[in-house]
Amino acid sequence: MEFHLLGPVEARREGLRIAVPGTKMRTVLAALLLARGRVVPDSRLSALLWGADPPATMSAQIHTYVSRLRKLLEPEVSLERRAPGYVIVTTGCLLDVVEYERLDRSGRQALQDGRYDAAGTLLRNALDLWRGPALADVTEFLEEEEAPHWQEEYAATLENRLEADLALGGHQRITAELIRLVVEFPLRERMRAQLMTALYRCGRQSEAFQVFDEGRELLADELGVDPGHDLREAHQGILCGNLAWAPEPGTAVGAGVGTGADVGVARAVRALASAPAGHVLGAAPAGLAVVRSGSDDRPPAMLPPDIAPFTGRERELAVLRALLAPGDAQDAPKARRCLITGMAGVGKTALAVRAAHAAQEHFPDGQLHAELVGRDGRPEDPRRVLAGLLRALGHEVSERVSHDLDELVRIYRTRTAGRRLLVILDGAVDSDQLDPLLPASAHSATLVTGNSHLVVSTGPVTLAVGPMDDDAALELLSALAGAARVAADPEAAAQLVGHCAGLPLALRIAGAKLVSRPHWSPARLARRLADPGARLSELSFGGLDVDRTLRDWLRRTDGAGRTVLSKLSVLGERPFSAAAAATVLGLQDQRAEDLLEELADSSLIEPARPPRGTDATGAGPLQYRFHRLVLLCAQAPVVHRPFPAALAS
Repeated sequence: MEFHLLGPVEARREGLRIAVPGTKMRTVLAALLLARGRVVPDSRLSALLWGADPPATMSAQIHTYVSRLRKLLEPEVSLERRAPGYVIVTTGCLLDVVEYERLDRSGRQALQDGRYDAAGTLLRNALDLWRGPALADVTEFLEEEEAPHWQEEYAATLENRLEADLALGGHQRITAELIRLVVEFPLRERMRAQLMTALYRCGRQSEAFQVFDEGRELLADELGVDPGHDLREAHQGILCGNLAWAPEPGTAVGAGVGTGADVGVARAVRALASAPAGHVLGAAPAGLAVVRSGSDDRPPAMLPPDIAPFTGRERELAVLRALLAPGDAQDAPKARRCLITGMAGVGKTALAVRAAHAAQEHFPDGQLHAELVGRDGRPEDPRRVLAGLLRALGHEVSERVSHDLDELVRIYRTRTAGRRLLVILDGAVDSDQLDPLLPASAHSATLVTGNSHLVVSTGPVTLAVGPMDDDAALELLSALAGAARVAADPEAAAQLVGHCAGLPLALRIAGAKLVSRPHWSPARLARRLADPGARLSELSFGGLDVDRTLRDWLRRTDGAGRTVLSKLSVLGERPFSAAAAATVLGLQDQRAEDLLEELADSSLIEPARPPRGTDATGAGPLQYRFHRLVLLCAQAPVVHRPFPAALAS
């Protein structure tokens, strides 16, 4: 026998509905079932049936309702009198609320474990048990007591299912559903934040901001509160451009796709069939998403969402537009590669992604993107990256081949030969990692972000991205924090630009802080950033952190390089020569210059323009300088090690 409480109260025997007549009889049945085998006292049954005004015949009427239920439900169910009330024994019966709670609990655990496909399936199955509002046809007293709890349970399960869908890249599929749900549940901040995320990932950023503004006004009007953590985090994520979909390892759907568990052929087919052709379904190694090929056989389109707002960089974008534009049909095709260099946080990836989005129509065979440094800061193994690229291109890699770099390179070059692909290789570490990943086709184009020593692999086209000048930085800050707000206090805005030293990452953090804290003035934030000792810690917000970003960048150089940088920090912000560095380091001028050039190759220091009135032809002494924020990082207290003797040789 089955009992259903998630909707109208029902009992079924072998699939056939058993009529339980009368609101009060259904209330008694529901109350006994919700007790899960515990005794329900007569006093509670009375309160659920009549509220605070029971009849004098209360006990007799309850006895009558129980007797009628016995006739309907026995022998599968036993209703027993146990003082001071009644209990229902449902051994072997199915109770939908119990099954719902089991599926919901398993789904939440799968979601916490990052098993998003399994989570989505479990949570959908849990929601499928609902046939309408819980306890839809009982007395108002039971409904008032129990319905809010079950409505909350339903909404929370729905949010968790939507979370799994978003993690699997299903934002386009669920956007319309989320719009309807936010109307139905206007005060649920997590659901509203999910709608903002879905809209942003669909390229509808202005609508996402509108959803936030509507939620903020509603919360203030209805509850007198400000947006909570979920809404603020989604808002900050859009401002900072870090709400792009980033698939997690182990979330792939389908047999032999990605790194997910074996889900079985039937389940894989259902999962694949449920997603529109060409939509992202899961993750392959090295953070590469995998697409369903679909009936239209769409090529991979793996570019991250374009970051917004994006200002300045007109010169750099013009260079990349020219590089990525189709060549003259009469000219022999040649591989187009560009190495984009610059310090951490300067916007190398944002520039590459912006240019790639603008040029993707020139690459009909697809666009690929790979992160070459893992979340732990370690370089990705090129074999893992190649396996992911090949899966994205529709080639399943066997276990044996996945360990054979030469074979992977052979297959990759075969797969890319003659194709017009656009590839972004983000954060390349060295040539050993990068060389196997360069596509073979002369019709393809590759954008690489990394250090300048990678020019030996990419070729002569190199684009050095430096900090923004003050005008461009002010334009970006205005776009982030609001033009009127910045224009209202130009002096404070200029101070903010100076403290951020033209670094887009720092400017985005400053803008996000001002937007999320409307009670802060630009002058207040400028005062907090004025202290050099506190500036790096202040330039942290949400998932963005200048200090952590710079330290991760520093860790990519060897210990000797970090020691050199720390010692040179005593020279301060002013340009300095190799001779001055040699004095500080206790080395010969030539050796000091070699070390400075190595640091410049890694964008840890930068060549300075020759002073006015000096020879700019290169005949005079070279000058170098620290970026202001890198200098603060290098000057931070460290454990000084003895200067490596090997550097003097």
